[in-house]
Amino acid sequence: MTTQTTAPLSPSAPVEGAPKGFIGLPAPLGRALATGGSALAVVATFLAWTWTSEYPGDLTVYGYPGGLQVLVLIGGLLSVLLGLASYGLWGLGRLFPGSAESALKLAVLGTFATAWYTVVDISAELGGVVNLEPGAYLVALATLVALVGVLALPFTWPEPEPIDPEDTSWEQFKHRWLQNWAVVKASVAAKSPGPAPQRPPFVDILVIIAVMAVGLIVFTYGIGTEYDQQFIGFLIIVGFGFGALAKAGLVARVSAITARHRTLTMISAFVAAALFPFTQSDDQYATIGVYILIFATVALGLNIVVGLAGLLDLGYVAFLGVGAYTSALVSGSPSSPLHVQWPFWASALLGAVVAMIFGVLIGAPTLRLRGDYLAIVTLGFGEIFRITVLNMDGTSGPDVTNGSNGISSIPNLDILGFDFGQEHTILGFTLARFANYFLLMLLITLIVVVVFRRSSDSRIGRAWIAIREDETAALAMGINGFRVKLIAFALGACLAGLAGSVQAHVTYTVTPEQYQFAHVVPPNSAFLLAAVVLGGMGTISGPLVGAALLYLIPAKLQFLGNYQLLAFGLALVLLMRFRPEGLIPNRRRQLEFHEETEAPAVLTKAGA
Repeated sequence: MTTQTTAPLSPSAPVEGAPKGFIGLPAPLGRALATGGSALAVVATFLAWTWTSEYPGDLTVYGYPGGLQVLVLIGGLLSVLLGLASYGLWGLGRLFPGSAESALKLAVLGTFATAWYTVVDISAELGGVVNLEPGAYLVALATLVALVGVLALPFTWPEPEPIDPEDTSWEQFKHRWLQNWAVVKASVAAKSPGPAPQRPPFVDILVIIAVMAVGLIVFTYGIGTEYDQQFIGFLIIVGFGFGALAKAGLVARVSAITARHRTLTMISAFVAAALFPFTQSDDQYATIGVYILIFATVALGLNIVVGLAGLLDLGYVAFLGVGAYTSALVSGSPSSPLHVQWPFWASALLGAVVAMIFGVLIGAPTLRLRGDYLAIVTLGFGEIFRITVLNMDGTSGPDVTNGSNGISSIPNLDILGFDFGQEHTILGFTLARFANYFLLMLLITLIVVVVFRRSSDSRIGRAWIAIREDETAALAMGINGFRVKLIAFALGACLAGLAGSVQAHVTYTVTPEQYQFAHVVPPNSAFLLAAVVLGGMGTISGPLVGAALLYLIPAKLQFLGNYQLLAFGLALVLLMRFRPEGLIPNRRRQLEFHEETEAPAVLTKAGA
């Protein structure tokens, strides 16, 4: 009898399915290159990158980073921290409970992209690499070394699926592309952080305050970017940095803390937002801030209709126009045919009530429709409103809205002797006109947030969600679908009208062109719907973040000229392709798109 024996595998033999990196370097060497290269990039930010101050940001100073150097410095420091966390350094493991190596890859990639973008742009703007100083060469080399290091970090490769030889060349190409994309996703896959340890309540409060302070700093820096290159670098660092913190588990931990203290988080967020005008030396960026708040408030109202009730409304901006025109007509404007001047509280309530009445009148005969049919009807209502106010000029119709000229010279608000059009000094800080309106609009936003939160947690809110998930099943369970949908439509219209009553005084003039379905400048119905979908339907913070991005990014991308909307549209397409649930998704909706995501132990009533 012959006995066959199998020789044992040698320790150096590769094991099938064993983790490996993109580059065949040992994992310890790759980790050292990533951490050391990032540290060297931090040092390079304190050196001059060019010899002339003609390049924006003045990158000629030694020992004091400026402009894009600051962004590379932030990315480098984050990469160093994550690199040290990947070694299991005590303390950093509790700060980054997720996958430090996956987070390190994103942080290094963002730092590399920002540094090389700056170096290439300096060479292009100033006429060649001869204009680079040693700091630029050092940061380019350091970030390249760090990138090589993270590409060597091992990960578990997905099992390749065989290609059907009968497939067409296009199908085979698509198969290979999907397989490569699966490898890329696996390279940055991260484990879910475990349950957070019990901490004293004051520690959670300090964490929330720190998060709001960081958010205020990031927003203030982004809105105050002075030139195009700086804003592009800001987007790169913020995007990759947020992704790195999410992979590291820090975002999940902070989200768990804010979920335990929802009221405190909301108060802290609005306090941080109220401090924004006090961080500005003039009224330039407060102007952008107040328009963002108007846009965000209307988007949050639309979120009730679309995000909670699941009704596709393509003419929602008309309710904003109803509130604005109603308030303008009773504002005391010389262009108003009514020639009356009501106090703000009365005009705001009137604008909200009239918008709600329009919502009921439009919703009553149309809300029995579903899906695309309802969308077409609401789109028609939006256009009917714009054409109607355009024709009320005394020639084509009654003289009410002054036609295409609109209602102009709307006076500034004066509430209890506080003139919003004048500068005021508070605690040594000077607040100009738009800063005053920013604080007023912030109060309106707070009211809308409270209404949204209380509504979503109520019996009506649960009925909205049931209608959104399956209207037929909800009707079978005894929910009056028509009445519930009409309440959502009326409430959303009311909140939009309330925001419109403030918008009329901020813009001085109300014209029909401001309330189109699609336009370059938000708010319009297309941008409002995009803000809800982009930010995350059914959440409070999602539409607020989505509206801020949709207003701020087009304003900062004007250097692209005629290609601005093309670049913006491509960015939205890519985001919806790779993150269809939105930036800050509803938890239930996230589970619908990502079945492999671990389900939370408890879902809120709205599914967050």
